[in-house]
Amino acid sequence: MSERLYGGIEAGGTKFVCTIAAGPDDILAEERFPTRAPEETLAQAIAFFRAQPPIAAVGIGAFGPADPDPHSPTFGTITTTPKPGWANVDFAGAIRRAL
Repeated sequence: MSERLYGGIEAGGTKFVCTIAAGPDDILAEERFPTRAPEETLAQAIAFFRAQPPIAAVGIGAFGPADPDPHSPTFGTITTTPKPGWANVDFAGAIRRAL
């Protein structure tokens, strides 16, 4: 497969949706699963991406708030949230390190 592929994560309060796409209208794989504890949920997202062809980049849309400053040491971290167990979770960092 020579086309560039991209990953997407929609992290909602009740479910995660992970996708692999070749473009906005060309979704090749998708998996939905409940949002649970961070370790379990992130492990499931990472397993989805590792089972797919390599991706060029991944975009993340998540409940938050999250630190949006790319120069901050906590960039991509969910800072404070009412979602139990998710405060101060380095969401983007965990995905970046795994992939």
